[in-house]
Amino acid sequence: MSAANIDEELVGRARTAGGVIAPLTATIERERRLPPEAVAALASAGVFKLLVPRAYGGSAASVATTAAVIEEVARADGSAGWCAMISATSGLMCLYLDDATAREVYGPAEAATCGVFAPMGRASREDGGFRVSGRWPFASGCEYSGWRMGGAIVAGDPPLQSGAPDVRSMLFRADETTIVDTWDVVGMRGSGSHDLEAREVFVPAARSFSLLTDAPKQAGFAMPFFGTLATGVAAVGIGVARAAIEAFVGLAGKKQPPGSKRTIAHRELVQLAVAQAEAKVGAARAFLHEALAAAEREVAADGEASLRARARLRLAASHAASESAAAVDLMYAQAGATAIYARSPLQRQLRDAHVVTQHVMVAPTAAQLAGRVLLGLEPDATML
Repeated sequence: MSAANIDEELVGRARTAGGVIAPLTATIERERRLPPEAVAALASAGVFKLLVPRAYGGSAASVATTAAVIEEVARADGSAGWCAMISATSGLMCLYLDDATAREVYGPAEAATCGVFAPMGRASREDGGFRVSGRWPFASGCEYSGWRMGGAIVAGDPPLQSGAPDVRSMLFRADETTIVDTWDVVGMRGSGSHDLEAREVFVPAARSFSLLTDAPKQAGFAMPFFGTLATGVAAVGIGVARAAIEAFVGLAGKKQPPGSKRTIAHRELVQLAVAQAEAKVGAARAFLHEALAAAEREVAADGEASLRARARLRLAASHAASESAAAVDLMYAQAGATAIYARSPLQRQLRDAHVVTQHVMVAPTAAQLAGRVLLGLEPDATML
């Protein structure tokens, strides 16, 4: 992986934010949300506006930089990394907004957005916009986001070529939606991924767009949207796995079983497990960034990434998520009973890593779709 694609200053700022967040892990887990000081640290580091154009105060960062930043935050805390990923990738919504609306949403220095693409809403067309109702689960970071997006199916709109319905994203002010407290889960407990609800809200046309059929209104970003999102999800898994390896190495150098004069670091199985975990995470990260670099080269040369490049990026993200979880499994297993206590970071990292693998962007279906492309079969590439 070439470091030329990664802005080390932005990564360093994320590392500083991580230093603020790491001591808050117990609070984040207990309160099921990021505390204000964690949100402020991420906003100050520019994490929420990584992919936002510079015209609106963003960094217009590369996807490789965005992944490296998310990974760094996730090393400090998985839930914070997840929220960083959601808000950073949600910043790409600004590309589909006109200039005035983009400035309204993203102009403030502390601007943070969240969104759920899934079409859990229903809308009807009215003069100047849409009347929208719906309830969207998994709205990570909604509690601190000033603008919240939900996908909807518009009555009477034509379907896609595949026959599936088009999905229009509706952008709501925070006060136009209600948060329904549903986030009581096994992992990523601090991401505050509650349900969002909207009832008969009027959404102006300027705050609506389709990621599937609309062309961006803002120039400057041509990487695949869903590949970018999948990369962010995978980066969270990599960061969590890296933290788990570090936590276990620290434990292994201290833990001395009863009756033994040596720490568990001297056990051959422990040494093998650490080596295997390191290889899994390192190889997964290298493949992800190689696939990113290949897509970026095609975008630079041709204006868009080929079907094969998009498929490999989704494959690399799916692979990174599963390999990261496997690496955490190795560390948790070798820690023995020590890892089951609430005070152990390994039990939280185990839970967080497996929540990452459940995201649709890195699910086995993404790898299967990539396999179709690599075999030369005709895929439904709508979400590649």
